[in-house]
Amino acid sequence: MTQEIQADVLIVGAGPVGLTLAMDLQSRGVTVAIAEIRRYAEPPNVKCNHVAARTMEQFRRLGVAQKVRDAGLPPSHPNDVVFRTAVTGQELTRIPIPCRRDRYTETEGPDAWWPTPEPPHRINQIFLEPILLEHTAALPGVTLLNRTQVTAFTQDGAGVQASALDLDTGQERVIRARYLAGCDGGSSTVRKQIGARLEGTAVIQRVQSTYIRAPQLAALIPGKPAWCYYSVNPRRCGTMFTIDDGQTWLVHNHLNPDEPEFDSVDRDWAIRQIIGVGPDFHYEVISKEDWVGRRLVANRFRDRNVFLAGDAAHLWVPYAGYGMNAGIADAINLSWLLAARINGWGDAAILDAYEAERQPITEQVSQFAMEHAAKMIKARRAVPANIEQAGAEGEAIRADMGREAYQLNVQQFCCAGLNFGYYYSGSPILASQGEEQPPPYSMGGFTESTVPGCRAPHFWLADGRSLYDAFGPAYTLLRFDPAADADPLLAAAATKGLPITVLDVHAGKLPAAYRHKLVLCRSDQHVAWRGDAVPADPAGLVELLRGAIPLSSQA
Repeated sequence: MTQEIQADVLIVGAGPVGLTLAMDLQSRGVTVAIAEIRRYAEPPNVKCNHVAARTMEQFRRLGVAQKVRDAGLPPSHPNDVVFRTAVTGQELTRIPIPCRRDRYTETEGPDAWWPTPEPPHRINQIFLEPILLEHTAALPGVTLLNRTQVTAFTQDGAGVQASALDLDTGQERVIRARYLAGCDGGSSTVRKQIGARLEGTAVIQRVQSTYIRAPQLAALIPGKPAWCYYSVNPRRCGTMFTIDDGQTWLVHNHLNPDEPEFDSVDRDWAIRQIIGVGPDFHYEVISKEDWVGRRLVANRFRDRNVFLAGDAAHLWVPYAGYGMNAGIADAINLSWLLAARINGWGDAAILDAYEAERQPITEQVSQFAMEHAAKMIKARRAVPANIEQAGAEGEAIRADMGREAYQLNVQQFCCAGLNFGYYYSGSPILASQGEEQPPPYSMGGFTESTVPGCRAPHFWLADGRSLYDAFGPAYTLLRFDPAADADPLLAAAATKGLPITVLDVHAGKLPAAYRHKLVLCRSDQHVAWRGDAVPADPAGLVELLRGAIPLSSQA
């Protein structure tokens, strides 16, 4: 007998992107069904090692930030990135990053000044995903369908009907939803079914990656521990991540351009050269996690009622940790737009903003990642043959290499620009006509701004709350001057059911970017409009905010 399931949104894939999308939709009163081919709590791959500040801000809003921050490495374990001639060799340089015990209080160093209530967190996906899964599965209005494979779907005016198969029982399922979100990874069946194509650079580099158990390794590593170790020597360059309390490690062997296959290099030999140990050192291979660095972006993120997010929409070299985190940003953007439509105040065209906003951002971020990958490939090929030489000459070489490594890599591990600098432009729901251009940003640097499309700069309210803790579910109007009359805008919004939360700001020192009396922010923290007074046509602004004015007709 065919089982029938109904939900507002069907999500295909229960990785971090799909789970975040489900949590966010549920928080907005939207019912969700999640189809996932894996068993419940089946361990994920050892992939992502970093949760960005913007992601942690959203986890804070969704009630899981503290759970995430309490997991991963021990509280006092340094999150430093260290460069050595081998993991057990001589240190070249170190990028200091606070341990999670000191994450909120540390003020010194390139990663300790973040203008946010939730700084980044170093945690492997094997610890992160179970937290998100347990939280999501317990939410009312969420139906989790494990061992369920969506085999096909059709669309009509009312939404999407998907055919699915229970992989354990063989039972057929029909899932009916208004919208479908493909969060099903790089080989996405949803992307293939809607005819979208990944375009860009198919291979930037190959990485022979191995998850190992080596409990005796920690005792062999000199000096202060680290979260990430770069091994720089003429035999083999690679990277090693500390996964837990010193029992398991993830070793990346970065293959050279003349090593086109994953087995081009002997895996055991490479691991030993990267770590700096001889044949008597024992370790156990838990799994092989080989991957290809790419720069691929889908030529479209949507087909009518079906959307793509995460790796289904874009794949790139995960420098700066912006693979999973970019996918979660997709989910947050898509969620509030879908909820606007489902909850009745958003026009059908508001959904056009998803592709208009997220596709250009993925192009920007993937270019940053690709450019950094090219520089890293060049640096690995330029390691001096005598970098391990004893004496003054060797010390000078190592000092030079250390300075170069620090300058090249501090921006990707302390990537404030990618967290806080990116902005949306060309969106149909941003009141950007006549506005100045958003300030440029780099991987590591940015300028705070309230230009529509930018992230609303964070500050702490007089009552001790984060600005973002006071945001409403749709739009929030920040009023910096109590005499500024917002009633015409609120009245126009009320006629269309568009929710606007008014926040009268009483704070001490404000970021200099807040130069206007009124700043209207979206729930995803991006500025939608600003001014010293409500526009002469408040109804027109409301129509724009709810997606009812096509971009082509905006003057």
